Amino acid sequence: MTEKKTSDAQLKASRKWQEKNKEQMKHVRNRSGAKGYIKNASLEELEELEQLIEERKKSLSN
Repeated sequence: MTEKKTSDAQLKASRKWQEKNKEQMKHVRNRSGAKGYIKNASLEELEELEQLIEERKKSLSN
């Protein structure tokens, strides 16, 4: 038989925090996805990504 490792109170608290911090969760999830993409990208994809990053940096600095 498998026992739960996380208490019901902790699960409830985690769900409450996630519900309250949706934007932060979205940001963390997107950042994690980007890191995974970079690790598996081809050279061509990385070069395209570098170009997109440079364009984004320019738009933020203006």
